[in-house]
Amino acid sequence: MEPRNQTSVSEFLLLGFSQDSVHQPLLFGLFLSMYLVTVLGNLLIILAVSCDPHLHTPMYFFLSNLSFADICFTSTTVPKMLANIQTQSKVITYAGCITQMCFFMVFGGMDTFLLTVMAYDLFVAICHPLHYPVIMNPQLCGLLVLMSWFMSLSYSLIQSLLILRLSFCTNWVIPHFYCELAKALTLACSDTLVNHILLYMVTSLLGIVPFSGILFSYTRIASSILRIPSTNGKYKAFSTCASHLCVVSLFYGTGLGVYFSSDAPSWRSIIASVMYTVVTPMLNPFIYSLRNRDIKKALQKVLGRTLYVQ
Repeated sequence: MEPRNQTSVSEFLLLGFSQDSVHQPLLFGLFLSMYLVTVLGNLLIILAVSCDPHLHTPMYFFLSNLSFADICFTSTTVPKMLANIQTQSKVITYAGCITQMCFFMVFGGMDTFLLTVMAYDLFVAICHPLHYPVIMNPQLCGLLVLMSWFMSLSYSLIQSLLILRLSFCTNWVIPHFYCELAKALTLACSDTLVNHILLYMVTSLLGIVPFSGILFSYTRIASSILRIPSTNGKYKAFSTCASHLCVVSLFYGTGLGVYFSSDAPSWRSIIASVMYTVVTPMLNPFIYSLRNRDIKKALQKVLGRTLYVQ
């Protein structure tokens, strides 16, 4: 019997977390709470940056784009997982699975590129402060964000088109809570060599090249900070990039966890993925708002204005 081709695939099964129905209400409440906090926290960052003219700077422009990407990144996986828990179903359609993988790659790539762009912005601000307004002009900032979108969309589109040409076996069970590309490729009956080459090549590029750019930026930043004569000046310069450094550490730390757990038992891979796709976007707004007086003041104005109107 010949394996079915992609036109006969109607659905996949996402095993998700616990198979025990007793744990489902707890999982639903936990992930719904985390999702709502993620969306609310990142929306507040976007509103604060949009409403406060003092935050109309390159750094906060990139931050608002990062918050938008984080909302979309989490929204590609969590709502479907919550719907499956609520309906006690593990089914996702073939089209839904491909769409989820496509958007997951887009917004995951956007996070990577935006963090790199933000590191470059900090490098220019600290190492070349006198030339900062000229270098980081609105045209360049817009171009950097557009390039990030273009590269993320291009990779996602190419990978999605390569998946559509595959034929799948009768086993359509994905041991995860979302349609992970690497897991889905293991279910294909046709040759996936090209898919795997592109997957590992781009994963390496998205991991190594942006991370190398971030490391280079912080190496130059550290060198510049050490040359500042006053202790107060050093502290002020370091506090400028502390929030971004925390977010980068969290993002790449959990990302490496996902990468190295891909061949581990499914429960380890799922936990690492939760940290990467849910916890990290949830914590980013707190990291930036707790250590940033400008964001705090802007949030107080936005919340105060909202309460006053009500």
